[in-house]
Amino acid sequence: MTALDVEGLGPGRDSNMKTFAARLRRGLAVPVMAGVLLLSACGGGSLGGGTSGGGSSSGPVKIGLSVPKSGVYASLGKDMEQGFKLYLKQHGNKLGGKDVQLIETDEGSGPQTGVPATEKLITQDQVSAVVGIVNSATAAGLKKTFVESKVPLVVANAGSDSLTTPVSDYIWRASFTNGDTARAYGKKAKQDLGDGSVYLMAADYAAGKEHLAGFKEVFTKEGGKIAGEDYTPFGTTTDWQPYLNKVRASGAKAVFVFYAGAEAVNFVKQYKQFMGNDGIKLISTGDLTEGSVLEAQGAAADGLETSLHYSDQIDTPKNKEFVKAYGEAYGGAVPTSYSVQAYDSAAALDKALAKAEGTSGEAIGKALGGIGEIDSPRGSWKFDSKHDPDQTYYLRKVVMKDGKYVNSVTGSVKLS
Repeated sequence: MTALDVEGLGPGRDSNMKTFAARLRRGLAVPVMAGVLLLSACGGGSLGGGTSGGGSSSGPVKIGLSVPKSGVYASLGKDMEQGFKLYLKQHGNKLGGKDVQLIETDEGSGPQTGVPATEKLITQDQVSAVVGIVNSATAAGLKKTFVESKVPLVVANAGSDSLTTPVSDYIWRASFTNGDTARAYGKKAKQDLGDGSVYLMAADYAAGKEHLAGFKEVFTKEGGKIAGEDYTPFGTTTDWQPYLNKVRASGAKAVFVFYAGAEAVNFVKQYKQFMGNDGIKLISTGDLTEGSVLEAQGAAADGLETSLHYSDQIDTPKNKEFVKAYGEAYGGAVPTSYSVQAYDSAAALDKALAKAEGTSGEAIGKALGGIGEIDSPRGSWKFDSKHDPDQTYYLRKVVMKDGKYVNSVTGSVKLS
């Protein structure tokens, strides 16, 4: 979601984009840059490596929640906060049968705010575990801190493919990886297009490259052909017509893209304007049409097909119950993938604390490896060997339902 800086709008976006960005509904992986590496290298350096955070034999277990409460990610953070707190409310403010003292902090828009705010949960508040983190740069800058402090982080959004490498008992992800979200569409694209080729296009930063690489891996393995590949200037592109002319000239039957937030809105509207009558199919991951982005796109998004690990339209008793409870708790609001990711993070800690030998960070981190399946509104899932979610991805299509556009579910994909 950018003039995104990776997971949100970054410097250089005009005021209108910044206003829209405050309503963004999708967090992305961040660009690989020197500042991120520096943050990652020094995160938690002043902390002793041998101290296991939080935990006592009596009293409530302290859990930290680090999500954006201000800045460009504030609406996304609100969804995550509501999802996490709904789970607590439904379970009597207990996880694993233990009373919870929830300590919240504002991640803000990036590592400059998110790293120190989240580190404080460990160094001063002495929490036993932390849930949240939207921005992958923030997550990268915090990784060393969590590992050295022996306090587990359950990532409820940040999607950078490399975040869980190397594997650690103190880094777990309940959301998605960028590459897998795109891999989920590769086989269907080949089936739909037959011998037709696909043109690839994305914003020129880490998340864009990871999404296109994931799609290309599966699509070409199935025998698909790539007609061309373009990366548009990240956060500054406002005119896609020169790139769309290249798509038209390539002879491709479809174009697979990765855009989110404000860029997704502008791209979809321009695609409809310039390519709407050309018969070239537009396909993407769910970031292209998620949350308030779809509201802003309106009719221009009608019929678009995407892949993602959640839709509020999933037709199961578990999801219907969740959507109903979420709406009742939050004034008719509709849950997003962000809501579910945080809700499921609470479920993971619930199971871990029920198994853990104590409430220390070390005990919880060890227990997370043995919690098994989580019965979620998105469908049953579990942590894989890399501590990423082994989950179902849904094929979605934008349709009009009850007077508004929604991401209807047309199929599902398991990658493992």
